[in-house]
Formats: sequence, C-alpha cells, structure tokens
Amino acid sequence: MAGKCLLPLSPDSELLYLGFSLSSFSLPQCPSPPHSIYSFATGFEEPITFRITQISIFYNNSWEQTLASGWLDELQTHRWESNSSTIIFLRAWSRGNFSNKELKDNERFYHVYLVRLHQAIQTFASILQVKYPFELQVTTGCELRPGKPIVNFLRGAYRGLDFMSFQNNSWVPSPEGGSRAQLVCQVLNRYLRYKDIAQQRLSDDCPRFILGLIDAGKAYLQQQVKPEAWLSSGPSPGPGRLLLVCHVSGFYPKPVWVMWMRGAQEEPGTQRGDVLPNADGTWYLQATLDVDAREAAGLACRVKHSSLEGQDIILYWGEKELGPGWKCDSAPTSSDRSCVLVPKALVLLGHTVGLLTTLLPFGEHPAAQRLRKYLNTSQ
Repeated sequence: MAGKCLLPLSPDSELLYLGFSLSSFSLPQCPSPPHSIYSFATGFEEPITFRITQISIFYNNSWEQTLASGWLDELQTHRWESNSSTIIFLRAWSRGNFSNKELKDNERFYHVYLVRLHQAIQTFASILQVKYPFELQVTTGCELRPGKPIVNFLRGAYRGLDFMSFQNNSWVPSPEGGSRAQLVCQVLNRYLRYKDIAQQRLSDDCPRFILGLIDAGKAYLQQQVKPEAWLSSGPSPGPGRLLLVCHVSGFYPKPVWVMWMRGAQEEPGTQRGDVLPNADGTWYLQATLDVDAREAAGLACRVKHSSLEGQDIILYWGEKELGPGWKCDSAPTSSDRSCVLVPKALVLLGHTVGLLTTLLPFGEHPAAQRLRKYLNTSQ
C-alpha cells in the first residue's frame, strides 16, 4: 500500500466512517450531565463495562454475515437477530430504563448502520484489492470505575489483528494494521463532525445506557450465590505422585480465591484453571496440585468468596474419603459437612452446557437445551 495516493472520500467511504463511529446504541440527544455524576454509588465496588461486539464475515462481494451481541462485563445481555433485524433482550432487565420508542429507534439505527457499513466495506475492498473471504471485528463501549473518570473505547480489527481505534477524538492506526490502517485513519480524521458524533456516543450515551442497565438489573447483578466444592484426583503425574484437584462450582459473582494449603501456608505449586461459565450463569473453577503421594496427608483446599461472608470453605485431602464426584457446600464452622455424590458424567455435562451457551452468540444451542433438560431430570 506504500506509495498509493490518499483516497478521496466518496459517499460510500463516508458511510464506512459512519458505521464505525456510530456502532454503539444511538440514544436520544439530551443535555449531558458532568462526568462526575457517573461516579455516584451504583452498588458495585469494581469497574463494570458495557460493550457491543460485532463480527462481520465477508465471503465475497455480495455475501456477508454479521454476529453482534451486547455484554455487561461477562454477562451477555443482548444479541442481534439478523434475519428479522431486531435486538433480542436476553434478560428481563436488558431494556434498562429506555422507552419502547427509544429501543425501536435503536433497532432501526443498527439495521441501517449494518447495511451501509457493508456497502462501504465492499467498496473499500474493491479499491484496496482485498482478497475474500475476510473478517471485520468491532468492539465499542465504556467502563464505569467508582470515583474515577469514565473509560470508553472503540476498536476495529481486520482478519483478527488490531486495525484502528478511536482515542481522544481521533482515529489512530494500529501498528498491526500497516499502511492500510494509516490510509483509512487519514481519511476518517478529515471529517470533524463525525468524530464529534463518535465522541458523544462514547462519552455520554454509553454511560447513560449502562447506568440504566445496572439500575434495572441490580437485584440480579448483586446476588450472592455460595460455591460448592469437592475434591478428586486427576491423572497421575508420575510414579509415586498424585494430582490433587479441588473443584469449586456454582458461585456468583465471578471473583473467587482458591488455594491448596498446608496449615496456614499456601502451596506455591497450586495451579488455577480458567474460571468457566455454568449453564445457569454461575461459575466453575478448579485448582490442582502435583505432590508426592507420601506428602498428601494434611493438605487442604481453601475457598474464599464474597457470598461466604468470611466463613471460608476448607476441604482436607482424604477427609471422609472424598473422591471424584463428591461435593461439600458448608463452611468450616460446622464439623459435619453435607456431602452428596454426583456422578462425574453429570459434572462434565454441566460444564459442556455452560460452554455451548457462552460460545454461541445467537442464543442457546439446541444441544445445550437438551443437555440442560437431561441434567435437571437426572439430579
């Protein structure tokens, strides 16, 4: 691309800019409150983010497919139904505090945005001689941080690599985007009016939307669900060694602390896996420890979570001969933990349902629905 002249801004390329700059919800214009007002108590001590993600796949010059969804932190709240050009509200409170008219206006806006964006992208693809198929990714939103200024973001990616972002009322090319990104940003930065629109959407409209969402969903978002925990042994790491596995499941919210302990000392060899979603919106985590079989006695798994209110769960290796599939859900203040046997297959199925539900952006897959029904009747 080096050496090519600056492209003139055609009507189609102007639409491309509009597509990027207006990719957040188009909310009614109103006087914007000072940013300090967004720092008032929302009931959350941690930062909370609302974002819209979009993936558009261009198979050829006349066929494309778009997947789009809205997320409050890691909870999906909206999805875009492309067949009917409608926003699907996945939670009872996903409408926030907006009227039906405002929401219908958003639907119409997003439909027009996608149509025009795809037209403009196809025009640019022809001019820049882009090879099909290719993928365009857009993420936009804002983060509320108690007592701190708002952080907003708008980023675009091309073929899975950062391409450009919107920062301080200006389009900035990403190093990975090369000369193409530089060229596109040069064109877009010539149009001050559209940059102002993008800045207004990010700085004013997005915080107003997320505050309404938080207020409407406060009961759900502030719920505390206690974790269940159980121990098992994993595949042997080698002769004379054990892999101790501590499973923690069913907790909400997501932050959790899990550690293998010997007395009051943390075991530095503890390996934590990723925190994974369950089908019901709660979370699952496992922590493992590779030890000499002769040193396993006296080890314990300790679980800290906000729902436990300081009454940590402590499970001792070998206590009551807990093995694969046993789960305990009481605090250590009770000498008689309540333990029940759950078939390992059901545990694995439960996590499969959660993964299917999370990975598919257009709602729960029929396979996940069947698995969920089976779990409910089998437990």
